[in-house]
Amino acid sequence: MKKELQDTIITALKTIFDPEIPVDIYELGLIYEVKLDDDLNAEVVMTLTSPSCPVAESLPAEVEQKVKSVETVKDAKVTLTFDPPWDKDMMSEEAKLELGML
Repeated sequence: MKKELQDTIITALKTIFDPEIPVDIYELGLIYEVKLDDDLNAEVVMTLTSPSCPVAESLPAEVEQKVKSVETVKDAKVTLTFDPPWDKDMMSEEAKLELGML
């Protein structure tokens, strides 16, 4: 059940796009971890492309709202981290292909 819910959360996260890059935040490698506790509260550990990212305020809030909107998730919180710092090697093959990096 938890694995299925994590997959549903990831699918929801793939609908959020970085405003400067036409790739979703999951494929960009900005989502480090999706955790669920036994009460189905979700925690998303994520980063930004840089600490001075123009959506540093709004993107984590958008992620939290999107996760909370997933059926059966009781609550959600986003933990922002810059350790390890994001770099282009964290992008999926799909994202690299989309951006012409392959």
